Amino acid sequence: MKASSTVAAGETLARFAAELRFEQIPAAVVRRAEDLFVDWLGSALAGKGARPVETIARFHESMGPAAGPSEILIHRRTSSPLVAAAVNAASSHFAEQDDVHNGSVFHPAAVVFPPALAVAQALGRSGVELLCAVVVGYEVGIRVGEFLGRSHYKVFHTTGTAGTLAAAAAVGRLLRLSPQAMRNAFGSAGTQAAGLWEFLRDAADSKQLHTAHAAAAGLASAYLAADGFTGAQRILEGERGMAAGMSSDADPARLVDRLGERWTLAETSFKFHASCRHTHPAADALLEAIRTNGLRADDVESVVARVHQGAIDVLGPVLDPQTVHQAKFSMGTVLGLVATKASASLADFDADWRSPEVVAFRERVRMQLDDEVDRAYPQRWIGKVEVRTKDGRVFEARVDEPKGDPGNTLSPQEVDDKAMRLAAYREGASADGMREAIRRIRSLAQARTVGPLLIDEER
Repeated sequence: MKASSTVAAGETLARFAAELRFEQIPAAVVRRAEDLFVDWLGSALAGKGARPVETIARFHESMGPAAGPSEILIHRRTSSPLVAAAVNAASSHFAEQDDVHNGSVFHPAAVVFPPALAVAQALGRSGVELLCAVVVGYEVGIRVGEFLGRSHYKVFHTTGTAGTLAAAAAVGRLLRLSPQAMRNAFGSAGTQAAGLWEFLRDAADSKQLHTAHAAAAGLASAYLAADGFTGAQRILEGERGMAAGMSSDADPARLVDRLGERWTLAETSFKFHASCRHTHPAADALLEAIRTNGLRADDVESVVARVHQGAIDVLGPVLDPQTVHQAKFSMGTVLGLVATKASASLADFDADWRSPEVVAFRERVRMQLDDEVDRAYPQRWIGKVEVRTKDGRVFEARVDEPKGDPGNTLSPQEVDDKAMRLAAYREGASADGMREAIRRIRSLAQARTVGPLLIDEER
């Protein structure tokens, strides 16, 4: 890796984040940003009442003002931008329904929308400025995730690491930072970037902490930079920077790949199943095998899910899930739900993740590394399964684009319907309140200031 090329790339990315104008963003990308906003809101509301989320919320709310300019969605109250950003980020990463970018293996929404919304509300920014900041956050976070590469994701939760810079970029844009100040914000964000996968082995609560920390640390980094606080100028590529400590295959070219022409936000996928995205390709392939061949769960002797190495790294440690959230990282559990319920929704997990039928099916599932699938990953997430029946038949099925990917995406109406279901899941919002929030999001480009989404809804 040539340091000089990465220095230039990091500087170019910071300048892009500071100087992007709304008029430069294609209309289709703006519409996609609105879809992603609606999708994120549903996920944020679906985290209401979850024990890890409420624990994080209690801590942050106890440390912040009892009222303020920024909305805490799950509690219908307000506080400072820092508190609101942290709580909303935690709640939006619990239901496992928030978006994902394949190439960076990164969940942008959970770390971009919470700080951007909180700061836009606090500063009275326009809807156009908020949308522009969101695009900036996505572009920076995704590109940093791609830069850090596959080796990074093996140990680090990219949403916590690259997400810290994504949050800093989005907030920095709303603060109207200069390119140099934006670079300082990146430096401060990068030195705070954190998130390790070890929590999955213990069913620990860290995943929501990762997004809460990324949102809050990124926000703080941008505000500090606005006040003259300096950050490392080579935080990405320096001898003791992120790549040096967190990656063995970092590629600086990914930071600026067709910057301003290739809009990575438009490459982001919606999550259809309520589980880790690594399970989705195999789940869709199993559904295809079952539907095409008229199979029932009881017919199946065994299933081999042919997967990429990243799926084995993340899902492999989860052999006997102990919580519903950990079950969402169990390939066998997800395929068991798909086989027995024909879906893996939030309600399916809550009701049946430990049912005898699902557990029995889980024990008949194994993952196997597949060369074609692994070579395509992370740009493409191919799903392949081999299903062997009890009477000796063998069926194979594959999907090249899981439901929700850009080539097999959700329509705006499907996004709205999904968000409505998520809002109703834990009574995060009434149907009328959610419809009004969606209307506000889809008319942001005309909003002179960003106001509340739900805070004025009657309880």
